[in-house]
Amino acid sequence: METTSWPYFDPDYETIGMHISRPRVVVDNDAYDDATLVKVDSGNRHGILLEVVQVLTDLDLTVTKAYISSDGRWFMVVFHVTNNKGCKVHDEETINHIIQTLGAKKRKECPSAGLQRCPGQSVGVESIAEHTVIELTGTDRPGLLSEVSAVLTKQQCNVNAAEVWTHNTRVACVVYVTDGVTGGPLKDKKKLDQIRDLLSSVMGGDGERRGAKTDFAAGITHTERRLHQMMFADKDYEGDEKSLCFSRLNDKRKPIISVHKTNERGYVLVNVQCRDRPKLLFDTVCALTDMQFVVFHAKISCSGFDAVQEYYIRHVNGCALDVEGERRIKKCLEAAIERRYSEGLRLELCTSDRVGLLSDVTRIFRENGLSVTRADVSTRGDKAVNVFYVTDASGNPVDMKTVEAIRRELGQMVLEVKDSPTFFRSPPQEPEGRAKLLTGLLKSSERFFYGLTNLGWRSTLIA
Repeated sequence: METTSWPYFDPDYETIGMHISRPRVVVDNDAYDDATLVKVDSGNRHGILLEVVQVLTDLDLTVTKAYISSDGRWFMVVFHVTNNKGCKVHDEETINHIIQTLGAKKRKECPSAGLQRCPGQSVGVESIAEHTVIELTGTDRPGLLSEVSAVLTKQQCNVNAAEVWTHNTRVACVVYVTDGVTGGPLKDKKKLDQIRDLLSSVMGGDGERRGAKTDFAAGITHTERRLHQMMFADKDYEGDEKSLCFSRLNDKRKPIISVHKTNERGYVLVNVQCRDRPKLLFDTVCALTDMQFVVFHAKISCSGFDAVQEYYIRHVNGCALDVEGERRIKKCLEAAIERRYSEGLRLELCTSDRVGLLSDVTRIFRENGLSVTRADVSTRGDKAVNVFYVTDASGNPVDMKTVEAIRRELGQMVLEVKDSPTFFRSPPQEPEGRAKLLTGLLKSSERFFYGLTNLGWRSTLIA
């Protein structure tokens, strides 16, 4: 009888790579007086930088400095972070969440019970199964949000959360809805198809030149990440004559972005200088990821109101960058930074939640000649907490008499006027000695990470 032999597989040997590449994470509050250090080193893989930045952003943490190196099979990064009050992070629950989430080798290992996310994300990725997610893109116009919410109200849908971005006359919107009768997600296919047709008609408007889209999201959705993807796919960075003219009128707020080819390993050096603001790093990393670029080295620093970001990147397919590619990088990064900037007066509304609330509020805005340039709609318990940025129909500042008239119509609802954040100011001067930056950064990175190794990182290894 012929015997058959099979190669021997040692189970411990087969899984050793998993344990070696499992990320090591440490949160250090002793190294600096003004910031908490978050250090991560792990096996390198595509998209890991965005995942790490996204975790910190969701916890409403601000990155003031960062050193990133992922040239090879290893990924190493150090973030200097503060909380939303500009202080070090001492909350034990937040620290444990960072260590457990960033230390998980796979997404399914991440803790399912999330912390309170940053404002505007009350409907998080963990609770998406309880809602139906509607994604909309198209040409922006005054009264569009009012028309969308009116359709949903007529279809007996309750808007639990929504986020709306506008940029270069384009609009993207992610809406979380539930059935107004059952309180759960929409399950009737006929009703879903009807809602899709009605919203597509609304988003299409009159003579939609680039095509409107209405989709129902499946699986896990990260709202702000998805909005970046939607606007990038919609090519909001191209703009048109109206938006380009508007951009020229606001040159003092525009970031300075330069792109240079280097002689070192085929890197492309991208330098971004603009007014610092929360989530800036998240937005720029999203743009580079959407353009299919890999970040091999990066240095992020913020001084006062200004932020400087230097990235050494290559395209995933290894293609050389031409003139058109350089131009596209500049436009896409500029768009990613500007999407979060909102023209107009900031209005905050707090009242008891109910079906049709968003439709009623936005209808009153429209009837008083206001246009919503950005919106963040959320539900906290039985309260609706909504933030709107509004201008008049021509894009001009809102007359405060109009606001008082809206207050009277809203009655018992609490409507407060807040100062709109000014994200950009006069840009800094172009730095000199650009040709020497790559060598200097690589040498400083080597010294930096060598010092971390000697210190042993004071690492926390997630077993």
